[in-house]
Amino acid sequence: MISGIKITPLKQIKDNRGKIMHMLRSDSSVFQAFGEIYFSTVNPKVIKAWHLHKEATLNYVCIKGKVELALYDDRKNSETKGVYQKIFLSPDDYFLVTIPPYIWNGFKGLYKEESIIANCLNQPHDENEMVRKEPFDSYFKYIWDK
Repeated sequence: MISGIKITPLKQIKDNRGKIMHMLRSDSSVFQAFGEIYFSTVNPKVIKAWHLHKEATLNYVCIKGKVELALYDDRKNSETKGVYQKIFLSPDDYFLVTIPPYIWNGFKGLYKEESIIANCLNQPHDENEMVRKEPFDSYFKYIWDK
């Protein structure tokens, strides 16, 4: 596991009307600040990668479908520098993944329809503090699931 990545089990409250899917509370040990929440969709078999944030901490949950979340530690002084981590996200195995700055990340859609990821950042989204690379950039040695 990559140093600094936190996985927090989450509750779903289900009844015959539907369900409530918890995500992040201000009294959670991983909560830092509220910046913005947005939803990202991932189409079947599509890869949305790679990107990292230089300042923002990310908090991901999958509220619909299933995705492969790939992580790569590129932090200079990290004890896990150069390590990859693969996490499968879905409502069936429901948890929050907290990702600190300078961790490359990306998704691959594994569901028959679009998947939906919710992201709660600790600051408003700012394209200028991000770095992006293509899914198969030679910088990465990651093999995406088929």
